[in-house]
Amino acid sequence: MAHVAVIKRVFAIGKREVVLNRVACGIIGVSAFVVLTAVGAFVRIHLPFTPVPITLQTFFVLLAGAILGRKLGSLSQAGYVILGALGLPIFSGALGGISRLAGPTGGYLVGFVVAAWVVGGIIRKNSQSSFFRIVLAMLAGNLIIHALGAAWLSIVIHVGIWKALLLGVFPFIPGDTIKLLAAASLYHGIQGRCKEIYP
Repeated sequence: MAHVAVIKRVFAIGKREVVLNRVACGIIGVSAFVVLTAVGAFVRIHLPFTPVPITLQTFFVLLAGAILGRKLGSLSQAGYVILGALGLPIFSGALGGISRLAGPTGGYLVGFVVAAWVVGGIIRKNSQSSFFRIVLAMLAGNLIIHALGAAWLSIVIHVGIWKALLLGVFPFIPGDTIKLLAAASLYHGIQGRCKEIYP
């Protein structure tokens, strides 16, 4: 009986260690993608004809969903948006504050959260995703970001949806394609390890 009690205690401790490790990995992963998305905001190219800049953020948004899964991935993006809304200067242009969500790029910021959820949900349905499936998942994420971004942009600057697409979607397609393929290639090579750490 004493041996059985010892085995049960060791097993319980082992389970607790696994849970703690997963929690720690989750905190590290979410925090890392909050920081990376913020860093991506500082890689910025201003276009004179539109209030929406080119940034590196979508690269990290797509990877957040793919690597962390839908829950942690969307949590990382929600964390980024909330911290920026609270005033940390982590939005594009080193700006922060709740007013940024009401501005021309507010729809894109909300889109980050939804896109990470969708990308993670699509990719994590399979234990091993093909490159094509990863690209499709990330394309869906990009479409969500641009759909919400353009819709909100049209409301804020009082233009029709076609004009909003011209200002907030079409100029970004070439760059987004490169970022998407780079993110998909990176994740395709490390997905096995990612799914071990973030099951």
